[in-house]
Amino acid sequence: MLKRLALSAALIAALSACQKQESPAPAAEPAPAPAAEAAPAPAMAAAEVPAMDAAFSARLDEVLAGEHRSAENKARDAWRHPKETLAFFGLAPGMTVLEVNPGAGWYTEILAPALNGNGALITAVVDPAKTGSDRAREYNEKANADFRAMLGANIDVFGPVQVAEYDPAAPVLGLPGSIDLVVTFRNTHGWVRAGNAEAMYRAFFDVLKPGGVLGVEQHRAPPGGDPAEWAAKGYVPQEHVIALATAAGFVLEAESEINANPADTKDHPGGVWNLPPNLSGHDNEEAKAKFAAIGESDRMTLRFRKPAG
Repeated sequence: MLKRLALSAALIAALSACQKQESPAPAAEPAPAPAAEAAPAPAMAAAEVPAMDAAFSARLDEVLAGEHRSAENKARDAWRHPKETLAFFGLAPGMTVLEVNPGAGWYTEILAPALNGNGALITAVVDPAKTGSDRAREYNEKANADFRAMLGANIDVFGPVQVAEYDPAAPVLGLPGSIDLVVTFRNTHGWVRAGNAEAMYRAFFDVLKPGGVLGVEQHRAPPGGDPAEWAAKGYVPQEHVIALATAAGFVLEAESEINANPADTKDHPGGVWNLPPNLSGHDNEEAKAKFAAIGESDRMTLRFRKPAG
């Protein structure tokens, strides 16, 4: 217990010395409108997926069906494949997991109860005081307050979840070599837009233990596209994400199509935010229904490892 408290105090001290980034793209994601049934998730080769303890697998099933999750969030499981994605990343009991930029907490409400009593979840959010504009500061103040309120409302289910603020211009995400698994979902386009993607991926590398894993899910742009142009639409070319990670020192261990969606043509006038769950920018119900039928974005799902030696 003393060791856990000492780690938390050190993490908070390390992270309080940070600065921040510009406001994330458009708005927080609302609940999706009714959409067409998601296509079955592509199968992954057994060699790609680390073996998951049977009891922990059953625990994840209980969490996914839990009453703490809204009907809207559960409906998105068909598109986001949370259990399969976390299995691909190698989530296991006893891990110390860092979720970076958790947003409204869609994955937090799965990770926190799964690790409650048998592991630890730390979440890293932007420090509003380190942002470059009043608009970004206000956005992050509200987002962080809403996220903390969500955690507080579910404390009995989630257990203790640490929220640590970081400076996006010079990110430090915890004590070096202190984390087993770093996960980040649909955030890399924001870092590319802000110009701090390289710094973020270096921070992932630094905070992970040797042999630790970085799991990345990101809206996927067509191959060969300009990263800056596509990031403005919410997408990033897969090869660019791999380049960011390998430049930071990671080794690409596996790629999965578990979150692919071939129906996403990626040529939407409002970018990825035209699709569910946002369905923004549509001036009539017919247009909204058209995009709802496409489903959520086409996404890459990548597992990187920090070399053990």
